[in-house]
Amino acid sequence: MTIRPLVILPDTRLRLKSEPVGPVTDEIRRLAADMLETMYDAPGVGLAAIQIGVPKRVVTIDTSKDEDARRPQIFLDPEIVWSSEEKRVYDEGCLSIPEYYGEVERPDRVRVRFRDLDGATQEIEADGLLATCIQHEIDHLNGVLFIDHLSKLKRDRVVKKFAKAAKRGEAA
Repeated sequence: MTIRPLVILPDTRLRLKSEPVGPVTDEIRRLAADMLETMYDAPGVGLAAIQIGVPKRVVTIDTSKDEDARRPQIFLDPEIVWSSEEKRVYDEGCLSIPEYYGEVERPDRVRVRFRDLDGATQEIEADGLLATCIQHEIDHLNGVLFIDHLSKLKRDRVVKKFAKAAKRGEAA
């Protein structure tokens, strides 16, 4: 397993729409293992492959709080097939937009269909933090960032801040 460098705003790769995984190969399994290693190292609770520069529809998530009780989940080609009417506001952050947080309203519960590392189709229902995380990471697969759910003013401010930092060659 390898810790890979994170793609940081304003990198335009974050706006790419990721491609379907296709057959589950050893390369895809290695990618998922590297993503978990990178996510844990950051540290974060979710990571989309595009965040390490790979435009494939692969997501890793682990919402466990305890390092000794990790519960990694890997989603290949995930899609939300149902979402609740009830909404929930969560203060979201993103490994590709370090040290910036904003309140985002999303459906409180979702049902997601995906393939596992054996290529089998699975479906789970998630609520709370897991539901928020799944939606956040699927947004990444579609070139959408959590700041796109904020007001235009807040979004423009954060994009400008990260663009200036990138020009100076430093973290925002």
